[in-house]
Amino acid sequence: MKLTRLFLIRHGQSEKNAERRFGGHSATPLSPLGRKQALATARALHKERIDVIFSSDLLRAVQTAEPLSELINIPVNKKVAFRERDVGVLEGLTFEEASVKYPRDYQALMSRDFKYVITNGESYAQLLKRVRDELEKILKEYEGKNIAIFSHTGVICFTSLYLLGAINEHTTNTAWLVTSNCGICRFEFRGRENVRLLAFNDTRHLEKITGNDAFTSA
Repeated sequence: MKLTRLFLIRHGQSEKNAERRFGGHSATPLSPLGRKQALATARALHKERIDVIFSSDLLRAVQTAEPLSELINIPVNKKVAFRERDVGVLEGLTFEEASVKYPRDYQALMSRDFKYVITNGESYAQLLKRVRDELEKILKEYEGKNIAIFSHTGVICFTSLYLLGAINEHTTNTAWLVTSNCGICRFEFRGRENVRLLAFNDTRHLEKITGNDAFTSA
């Protein structure tokens, strides 16, 4: 059975992360700290013999993937499917502003209501469907390869829950799996039914940059 290795990497700190604002689908770039995190992440992944690189097409994810792409001379395949959740009316707001202006949407998001569609946005269930469909195609096409996907905290949370069999079409509310900026999640597959989670939100490569804040970075 071929061994497939999957690396899910959250983007580095964005300017909106630094301001504690909802990024959603906005084209927010990395902050200066985020650029440093991206470089450190590229160095950490260099030894993993990555065969193919995918990324959300949003700027903060692409900018995080680019240092690895340049280091190992493999192009970044940009995928709309790996975008963060569309948070609709909450996009660009601080958490505090969102809780006041749109309390129902904010509360549904914070309580992880799986099927609630944010006003002018999408639900977690809709996010998972687009991510799942693209991921399954990639796992089939690149079986036996080492795959890196640069994405967002919501995508990584629900992709991980899906791969671990923790959510399905009957899910109403879910756990939230916290990932830090440039945290790395490592999975192995020996066939699609044999899934192993080796590490979740690994930030050891960021210790010299973010110190003790590596795990809790917004």
